Amino acid sequence: QVQLGESGGGFVQAGGSLKLSCAASGRVFSSYAMGWFRQAPGKEREFVAAISASGGITRYGDSVKGRFTISRDNAKNTLFLQMNSLAPEDTALYICALTRFQTTKVTTQGYDSWGQGTQVTVSS
Repeated sequence: QVQLGESGGGFVQAGGSLKLSCAASGRVFSSYAMGWFRQAPGKEREFVAAISASGGITRYGDSVKGRFTISRDNAKNTLFLQMNSLAPEDTALYICALTRFQTTKVTTQGYDSWGQGTQVTVSS
């Protein structure tokens, strides 16, 4: 499968911002929709955001809508997640994922490749 590597996580105070990156290799990046999920200890993996292969369509989980922005640079094989107005509830391991499709998917079943994740910790 494709290899995905996330970066950009770290510690941030509530109200602050972070930008995550996901570098992809092994599959034609521009041909497939991608997404971000997050998982906190003891909780299920949660959908955060998705973007179509071309970048023209985006979808967001209700908990992050209006605060997070997903984007991609297909020429650089890179996916991004801009996170603003962060709150302690956003603390989680953020995981990049690749679909088998061109259109956005909002469930884990739509994805077949996963990164290792980058940790985001938001303090109050």
